[in-house]
Amino acid sequence: MTHALSRRSVLSGAGALMVAFRLSGACAQTETGTGGSPSKRGLPGSLEDTPKIDSWIRIDASGAVTIITGKAELGQGLKTALLQVAAEELKVSLDRLTLVTADTARTPNEGYTAASHSMQDSGTAIRHAAAQAREILVAEAARRLGVAAASLQVRDGEVFGPDRKRVGYGDLVRDQLLSVDAKQTSPLTSPADFVVMNRSVPRIDVPAKVTGGSAYVQDLRLEGMLHGRVVRPPSYGATLRDCDLAQVERMSGIAKVVRDGNFLGVLAGREWTAIQGMRTLAATTTWTEQQTLPDSAGLPAALMHLPSKDTTIHDAGSPGKPGIVVEGIFSRPYLTHGSIGPSCAIAQFQDGKLTVWTHTQGVFFLRGAIAGMLRMAPENVRCIHAEGAGCYGHNGADDAAADAAMLALAMPGRPIRVQLMREQEHAWDPFGPGMVVKLKAAVGADGTIADWHHEVWSQSHMMRPGPPGTLVAARLKSDAFPPPPPIALAQPEGGGDRNAIPLYAIANSKVISHFLPDMPLRGSSMRSLGGYLNVLSIESVLDELAARSGQDPVAFRLRHTVDSRAREVIETAASRFGWAARVKASASTGFGFGLARYKNLEAWCAVAVEIELPRQSGVVRVRRVVAAVDTGQVVNPDGVRNQIEGGILQSMSWTLFERVTFDRTRVTSVDWSAYPIMRFDGVPESVEVDLVDRPGDVFYGVAEAAQGPTGAAIANAIRDAAGVRLYELPFTAARIKKALAV
Repeated sequence: MTHALSRRSVLSGAGALMVAFRLSGACAQTETGTGGSPSKRGLPGSLEDTPKIDSWIRIDASGAVTIITGKAELGQGLKTALLQVAAEELKVSLDRLTLVTADTARTPNEGYTAASHSMQDSGTAIRHAAAQAREILVAEAARRLGVAAASLQVRDGEVFGPDRKRVGYGDLVRDQLLSVDAKQTSPLTSPADFVVMNRSVPRIDVPAKVTGGSAYVQDLRLEGMLHGRVVRPPSYGATLRDCDLAQVERMSGIAKVVRDGNFLGVLAGREWTAIQGMRTLAATTTWTEQQTLPDSAGLPAALMHLPSKDTTIHDAGSPGKPGIVVEGIFSRPYLTHGSIGPSCAIAQFQDGKLTVWTHTQGVFFLRGAIAGMLRMAPENVRCIHAEGAGCYGHNGADDAAADAAMLALAMPGRPIRVQLMREQEHAWDPFGPGMVVKLKAAVGADGTIADWHHEVWSQSHMMRPGPPGTLVAARLKSDAFPPPPPIALAQPEGGGDRNAIPLYAIANSKVISHFLPDMPLRGSSMRSLGGYLNVLSIESVLDELAARSGQDPVAFRLRHTVDSRAREVIETAASRFGWAARVKASASTGFGFGLARYKNLEAWCAVAVEIELPRQSGVVRVRRVVAAVDTGQVVNPDGVRNQIEGGILQSMSWTLFERVTFDRTRVTSVDWSAYPIMRFDGVPESVEVDLVDRPGDVFYGVAEAAQGPTGAAIANAIRDAAGVRLYELPFTAARIKKALAV
């Protein structure tokens, strides 16, 4: 059988170094990426849990190099950046490197590819492993050549010595040479000597995506493959009352119809036949539904009145000091991931073993969930990551994988491809949770913030697989698994309370997290988690305090910023934008500014925007965006800019357009007309991203740094243009006109 996108050939053939890795410490279920036990070795990045050098680097007898990572490419340019890191430290050209990504049979368990941890965890591990591998190879060359290691140089995978002697990596490798534990320190290349890192190398994943090549799991075609489609219940908790399987089974081209409890699926040789079968089955199926959802019009109040587990996550000084008071209740609706390509997966059950090709962000966790759902031993389930057309959070990819697994067991030996329909993706997506922030602050007579009180209400942002009950199929089958208990992600990274503790120097402040165990709608991880609304709320109130006290918004931020790196991104963004010299082109012009350090732990990002907001239309047009970002050591400058630009556009769409709608029974925003997103004509005329260079620094996560500051800058620009403060997202034209009483 031929696998069109199989990576098996990457590690096939004669090689002098065997890839073997040891997983030490159990990976905990966290949003941060790796989880695991507390550090015992003090090794950098994911080397802590997988210390063998040959778990990350393989060199065969021809000198070809394979780099191995447990992280997945989600469109963030990870493949290219990891190869750059390895090439730099191994002193091998990029075209001689091959990368293997997340696969439960072949790669280390690096947990989830989430929370902007990929470069921190895997990039750091690969860089140090590559540098130490180079040192080992040079030492072996010195032994063979009978010279001092210090007299040798490495160029493009060859070690050069005196008297024109040289030996290639392929000649040096032997069994177990790199099968050693990593050291705590490595001979890292100085930034002054970089030839690959901190260079804008073209991304290796882009060509196929822009030329219609085979790029995604949606494109994967296996020999003998059948197409599957599922029939989802119309609403949460609906139970199947009656269905006519026989009518669909009689249809030409239908290979099988599957029912297991409330789980329904159709298999066919052709995709269109499977879709026709699915639609016929859906039309002949009746369900019993219940009104379990809250009133969407009153969502903020509904969330604030749910039972909560309350935690004070920050308490400094003596809150309650007097001053000019600003207060407001900010809310965001539930958000869908809106993946342009509906989720897809392929599964094959053969000889008692199940293989799943999936765009999951956690292959090992998904393996455990599917094994549990099917009551199989985990070692008999293999999950292989294949890129999907859209992700950045816990979308429907894991559910599609579970659907494919269910159908594969019903048709052993045949690969089964399942792709969700648009309405299924939108209705059953694990949404980014609806949230509420209540903020009250005061600025004193001296012009500084005297008091700060922040409360946030949110359900769990972490309902990813592990447990089988995180998968829709597991909840629907006859021996159903219940949804697992919701997880409250702890500080300092946090979940709904991410970024709720202000980055600014405020003497008297208190922050309370109200965790909501009840989940009105299915929710889980979406890019930046609670950081987006918390930053938008904080930065909005900060602007109001500046306005009420007659201070410039940027100067007011600098007045309360002691973090030197935060100050530098503020000053860089303001300078590049021309903040001090800004002039309104018309009465509808507005300027806004926003700042955050993602999770208060990773990349610093400041964003300035210029908008046009005609009062009669209420339509916000973002004209110009300038961002400054500090993400530590940069690997690929163009890749960093790409991620910040993407975050800016995503945040614009959240801020101005996106909202899941529902009635008391069903999710109603099941297509693009009911769930609008930003379109091409809404893209700003100018987006500029300036990078603050930090040569020799560590890697900081950057992909989720821009969402909060961008939303905040737009909110503040609307206030500047219209003279009104909006609190309920999204800031649609209708809501703006209502606020303006137009």
